[in-house]
This record gives sequence, C-alpha cells and structure tokens, in this order.
Amino acid sequence: MLSRSDMVSVQFIKFGMVGVIGLAVDTAVLYALIYGASAGPYGARILSFLAAVTTTWALNRCFTFRGDHPDPVHHQWAKFIVANSLGGLINYGVYAGLIASGDPFAAHPVLAVCAGSLAGMFFNFAASKKLVFKGV
Repeated sequence: MLSRSDMVSVQFIKFGMVGVIGLAVDTAVLYALIYGASAGPYGARILSFLAAVTTTWALNRCFTFRGDHPDPVHHQWAKFIVANSLGGLINYGVYAGLIASGDPFAAHPVLAVCAGSLAGMFFNFAASKKLVFKGV
C-alpha cells in the first residue's frame, strides 16, 4: 500500500499527464480559432482555456482522483472551474504577456500556451486536491 506522500506524488504525476492532454486541447482549439476562424489571440485563448479546463476536469475525475465523488457532476465541474480560476489567471497572464512581447511567442503561440500552463499547474493541483477532489 502506498504512503500518503507516495499517493500525492502519483496523483501529481497523473495530474501532469492529464495536463499534457489539456495542453494539446488548449493548443488545438487556440490554433483552430486563430487560423481557422480568424479570431484574435486573446479572445481565442479564453475559449481554448475553457475547452482545456473542461477536458482536464473530466480526465482528472476518472483518472487522477478516481473514487467516490459525492457532489453532482455539474457542481463538481463548477467547483473545478472556480478552484482553478486563479491558476487560470496566472496561466492567461503569462500567455498574454509573452504574446505581447512579440516573437517568437506571437509567431508560435504554443510556446506561450506551454509557459502559461506550467505557471498555473502547481496551484491548480493543490486547489483540485484540496477543494474539488478532497478525500480522494
């Protein structure tokens, strides 16, 4: 049986794996909106972030923090959004700052998406574990 600290380490690794999938969703939606729908990089990022955070909530629910979830699904999703909003603001702030700085980030937005995602990841793990999936 895993110790509590080993369990947290395993959950953090799983959270990171899910985060990579979220990063892929975030980037794919961002690029589709910027290059396919001619959206601006700032508004497009808000929509791509919402797609990514919904994806990561679902995957974290069934993979990272699987177990008994007493809250109704829609309540848990809303809690995840709220709990991860500060991490999301950190993520978006880093992204927006790098995009505004020009190349190479303006030419390759995925670089700014990656930097923003990493900046928010540690906060989001703690918020998810303590506020959304507590006891799992």
